[in-house]
Amino acid sequence: MEDLFQSLPKLLRAAGESEEVLEAASFAAWRRVAGEALRGCAVPFRLYNRRLIVSVPDTTWRKQLEQVSPQLVFRLNSLLGQPVVTYVEFRVDPQTVREERRRLGRTQYERLDAEEAALGRAAELDDAAHAIHDEALRRRFLLAAGSCMNRREK
Repeated sequence: MEDLFQSLPKLLRAAGESEEVLEAASFAAWRRVAGEALRGCAVPFRLYNRRLIVSVPDTTWRKQLEQVSPQLVFRLNSLLGQPVVTYVEFRVDPQTVREERRRLGRTQYERLDAEEAALGRAAELDDAAHAIHDEALRRRFLLAAGSCMNRREK
């Protein structure tokens, strides 16, 4: 798979301006750049006029991803080896996200759903979590605390 991504810029140059090839390449690059964490929550939908349209489940996801959009565009184009994407537009489209989650498989969807529920529950601990400066550690703390709170309720 790594070889495919290394040869992607050459393939795009050889394909020219084919919209279908550019869209397929940008979708593959998006999945690589977004990684596992976003795979079931931010689904590439269409590439139109160098604008990548990505479906998200709700406005919270849209707002969060809009904040890092410039970094995502940079990483996408770096991976593609040329400026294929000039802008990422996040659209609230829960149906497309649900279909992608179904496609990814039930176990991964359940994990994502449980994480969302845990993070939602852990919002009560936001003040305490702000004392944790390491972002990854803060997220793990909130996931663990939220999961624990959910288990106690059951």
